[in-house]
Amino acid sequence: MSFSVAVMPSNKFIAAFAVGAVVALCFTNQSYATDRPTSFSQAKTRLTKLYPSPLEPKTFYCSCEFNTDSKKWDPELNSCGYKVRKQPTRANRIEWEHIVAAWDFGHQLGCWKTVGSTSARANCTKTSDDFNMMASDMHNLVPAIGEVNGDRSNYSFSQWTSEKPSTPQYGQCDMIVDFANRRVQPPENSRGAIARTYLYMSETYPRYRLSSKQLKLFKAWNKMYPVKQSECIRDNVVASIQGNHNHYVSDSNVCSDNNFSK
Repeated sequence: MSFSVAVMPSNKFIAAFAVGAVVALCFTNQSYATDRPTSFSQAKTRLTKLYPSPLEPKTFYCSCEFNTDSKKWDPELNSCGYKVRKQPTRANRIEWEHIVAAWDFGHQLGCWKTVGSTSARANCTKTSDDFNMMASDMHNLVPAIGEVNGDRSNYSFSQWTSEKPSTPQYGQCDMIVDFANRRVQPPENSRGAIARTYLYMSETYPRYRLSSKQLKLFKAWNKMYPVKQSECIRDNVVASIQGNHNHYVSDSNVCSDNNFSK
């Protein structure tokens, strides 16, 4: 048998609750579902349940198919002509990639620093609710070949050439990583989604800001590479769990014309 007892909240409790609500509203421009993941780990767990259905098991940058039959997901490298650059172990596993790198927003939040034996990432996870909200945002998380995820690191996305390198780094996957200048030119098929994710993150989380150079690039990519139906499907699936859309995707003509309702 269960019962409840009505307890009047104290003035201190009401004040604390009000402050917390104001902080939450100031931090984000979105409303979320009550069961929204609140950590990177929780987000990964929720996302793994979305493959192979309703989401197609293909890697974000290189469009490689991957196998979800076992706990460890294996990319089928031959399906996309991928060639291992240097790290065969990571090249043969799927990892969850933050399109907007955790390093990037962690630095802007001021928590990305080593404290004693605690790593910078662990320090952010331990001390910053803002960081955890951003790190667990499923609109910013995609499956990627581990080697590509590792090589991309925290480098900025850019565009500097229209010519393919004479010796491609990853076979038929057109990812170009400029290690010397810490920049990445992603394949064309991923540029639109990258742009819409950056624009969404900077708008949703006021403490994360884009430089004028980034803003110009991503606005251009958003126009040059229109929303695909696969983005509409993914946006709706994520919104059904997380409670909010990326409106740069959901407000597009391709989503509305194909009855992807909010």
